[in-house]
Amino acid sequence: MEASAGLVAGSHNRNELVVIHGHEEPKPLRSLNGQVCEICGDEIGLTVDGEVFVACNECGFPVCRPCYEYERREGSQLCPQCKTRYKRLKGCARVEGDDDEEDTDDIEHEFNIDDEQNKNKLIAEAMLHGKMSYGRGPEDDDNAQFPPVITGVRSRPVSGEFPISSHAHGEQALSSSVHKRVHPYPVSEPGSARWDEKKEGGWKERMDDWKMQQGNLGPDADDYNDPDMAMIEEARQPLSRKVPIASSKINPYRMVIVTRLLVLAFFLRYRILNPVHDALGLWLVSVICEIWFAFSWILDQFPKWFPIDRETYLDRLSFRYEREGEPNMLSPVDIFVSTVDPLKEPPLVTANTVLSILAMDYPVDKISCYISDDGASILTFEALSETAEFARRWVPFCKKFSIEPRAPEMYFSLKIDYLKDKVQPTFVKERRAMKREYEEFKVRINAIVAKAVKVPPEGWIMQDGTPWPGNNTKDHPGMIQVFLGHSGGLDAEGNELPRLVYVSREKRPGFHHHKKAGAMNALIRVSAVLTNAPFMLNLDCDHYINNSKAVREAMCFLMDPQTGRKVCYVQFPQRFDGIDRHDRYANRNTVFFDINMKGLDGIQGPVYVGTGCVFRRQALYGYDPPKGPKRPKMVSCDCCPCFGRRRKLQKYAKHGENGEGLEEDKEMLMSQMNFEKKFGQSAIFVTSTLMEQGGVPPSSSPAALLKEAIHVISCGYEDKTDWGLELGWIYGSITEDILTGFKMHCRGWRSIYCMPKRPAFKGSAPINLSDRLNQVLRWALGSVEIFFSRHSPVWYGYKGGNLKWLERFAYVNTTVYPFTSLPLLAYCTLPAICLLTGKFIMPTVTI
Repeated sequence: MEASAGLVAGSHNRNELVVIHGHEEPKPLRSLNGQVCEICGDEIGLTVDGEVFVACNECGFPVCRPCYEYERREGSQLCPQCKTRYKRLKGCARVEGDDDEEDTDDIEHEFNIDDEQNKNKLIAEAMLHGKMSYGRGPEDDDNAQFPPVITGVRSRPVSGEFPISSHAHGEQALSSSVHKRVHPYPVSEPGSARWDEKKEGGWKERMDDWKMQQGNLGPDADDYNDPDMAMIEEARQPLSRKVPIASSKINPYRMVIVTRLLVLAFFLRYRILNPVHDALGLWLVSVICEIWFAFSWILDQFPKWFPIDRETYLDRLSFRYEREGEPNMLSPVDIFVSTVDPLKEPPLVTANTVLSILAMDYPVDKISCYISDDGASILTFEALSETAEFARRWVPFCKKFSIEPRAPEMYFSLKIDYLKDKVQPTFVKERRAMKREYEEFKVRINAIVAKAVKVPPEGWIMQDGTPWPGNNTKDHPGMIQVFLGHSGGLDAEGNELPRLVYVSREKRPGFHHHKKAGAMNALIRVSAVLTNAPFMLNLDCDHYINNSKAVREAMCFLMDPQTGRKVCYVQFPQRFDGIDRHDRYANRNTVFFDINMKGLDGIQGPVYVGTGCVFRRQALYGYDPPKGPKRPKMVSCDCCPCFGRRRKLQKYAKHGENGEGLEEDKEMLMSQMNFEKKFGQSAIFVTSTLMEQGGVPPSSSPAALLKEAIHVISCGYEDKTDWGLELGWIYGSITEDILTGFKMHCRGWRSIYCMPKRPAFKGSAPINLSDRLNQVLRWALGSVEIFFSRHSPVWYGYKGGNLKWLERFAYVNTTVYPFTSLPLLAYCTLPAICLLTGKFIMPTVTI
């Protein structure tokens, strides 16, 4: 499939959109006729509803119904591919353990009453097939013709594409007839050597071997010692573990805290009970300051009471989700990079960040990099185009020789032995050639920067004579450009590259755009429409990936089936380059990142610090964390306990068929209104929010996806919705990171602090006092804004009771610490006043 070859720009409100070139309708699904069982070789057959029989909804491993029933009745009840326990399908007999499954029994929900999940599926299906409307006119039809507004910028187009089918791991069943999983492998021909039982390795032998592995061992069971079983058992182990701090280290620290607390209590008691009547004003000011210092110290110390370390097991992650010869099951990740002003945030720095993302150690079909250009600068756009071209040579070089770090500027500037652990004889030659190409790349980027310094009076003009849409940075349409993507962007060796998408949201006068928080929310929506990965990593434009396995480290927590379901994000510490040896401006923040954050990880999780954080998309949508498994309700009837079937049958018999239809329509209409108020007027985006495992609905065409992407980044899309209030990055403070993490913790989510041995990300720190003071001032103003907002941790979040008290202390400390400057200033001036007035704040002691 060809991809978009030019910039797509438009405004939903003005009904303008570029004609999308080089797209085609999605290819029809492969015929499923003749699909055979991987165990016995018989045809899989169809269900009573005429659909292909699917035994395992997790991986779609093809098994016929007789083998499925035999395995449930006599075997280990596990899928031979993904080891997931087989669930009881309609019409199959019950076996021991069915009632203990997490999913609600299908008998209770046979008629889909009070089943919220099925209701959401119906709503999503109705939205996709046009049965619901959000008030958009007939001009929004996918086949409507739009006048060309912008054509390609460069004579040498850079192409990419959007995926139209769901990811292998991220499909969500919205409609059983359209989205049900099927076997991903090529269909084998019945009667071939693979299924010939007379030949070595035939299906008979394979079936016996599989039964032996699954526990159906015969008389010679002791002779079957599979050497791979140890590896399989290792893969079933947890992907991470807590490493408590040694008691010999933490207990003395706790004793010091308790001792200081007792001394502080006695000191304040003495100060309050012994006023100085001769200098009552000075004494009162000093006591108030001392009480505030004590309160601030308590807020800072007690969240450190339970510090922990964590350890990850990347080998187990690979054993579980990256088995040889099978589809890669790692979850897709959308990566966000935000930039505003290319003159303050050099394009070369942003380019290095993008290159490190594209070359990271993760499956290329699972990565999508989105660049948010909130300044609509042609300089950023042109620099990104050059970066995409250079990535075609840089990415295979990094992966071939396991380069670390994978940002070229940082790699080539390292003063280390670059021949260490490099045994390929061609490494030196290819490294020299790559360094020369990178120097040429830097020259091209610097030439673009030099050219962009002087803006022409008439504004920037593209090569075809069309004005650049972002000439007016405060009044321009939304813009999307796909630079790289599957089948449309191959590297120098012919391999696929990750997606690289340029996004500049629409801006119009009279709209409040909410700065970085608004840009990040626009990226959430546009990525949900185009790729919809279940996890998202956000980075500042000056923070490159220093550890190519950083995302894998995060997946050890987020994809863990036991502990990962309630994790909203994984935060990495911030590390910086270019800091002097003495760290005169305290850029390392050692106490915060190496001590405080570990303490918070032992309570409910670290705070979100704005960059280097991997999010769960569902948590940013404002959803609550999943609850524990519940057993179906038992309802007594005349003859036996059943799962509510008789009661629901009587309810439907009372309402009749017409009543049933009216009730469903009413519920769907109410849900539609709720979705519209919460997420906005985009059927495709709302549908994506219901797909917990990610993936793009396969019924959507590339034209529809691009058109909807322009719609969701329009300036008025968030009006009268919950964006910025309950969804996405929260508005109301310039430190939106603290506020966003706080809202998630109040809903009951927990976060994880991950500190790999090799720092995951590195950034640029302020190199002078002025920049450092501006940074600290911005943080302080943001904290004060949060304190006086409705989201202040002093009074917000008590209703649900999901925020732990020590976690609340930490958030209160992050919002009140700027106020400490006032009592500190007063307390520092007291000695001078005492010397000038001859009065003292301490009572005189008479002997």
